[in-house]
Amino acid sequence: MTKPQIWISAFLFLFIVLFMIGRLTREEEPTRDLSGMNNSPTDGQTNAELTGDKLIMSFGCVNCHGTDIAGTNTAPSLKGLKQFWGSRDALINYLRNPNSFMDSERFKVYRARYPNGIMPSFGNKNVKDLGKIADYLLTQ
Repeated sequence: MTKPQIWISAFLFLFIVLFMIGRLTREEEPTRDLSGMNNSPTDGQTNAELTGDKLIMSFGCVNCHGTDIAGTNTAPSLKGLKQFWGSRDALINYLRNPNSFMDSERFKVYRARYPNGIMPSFGNKNVKDLGKIADYLLTQ
């Protein structure tokens, strides 16, 4: 091997070693919700301690549906959902993947009334948290 090849090989070897050390010692960074919603629990509480209404605030639902969840110009009211959802599981499934429900007549009306509103998917959230939210919403 020539001297330039030795230097290139040494540099590559050093780069690989440093890269591997960096990967092994890297601390896990908190994930960021791409929908722009605040994901952090409030008042130092963990999600396991939060109630449905606190989780709604934590997930950022109030940004579109309003602080009293009575609806805004951006999104419909979340009160009286019991008349639309036959079960808790159906509402949880909707929260996990709202796009799969968009073909129903009710959601066609919502799309026409709220053309700029997009319901984000909460498929990346804990199902227990979504259950707490569903329980809370079905009692409103």
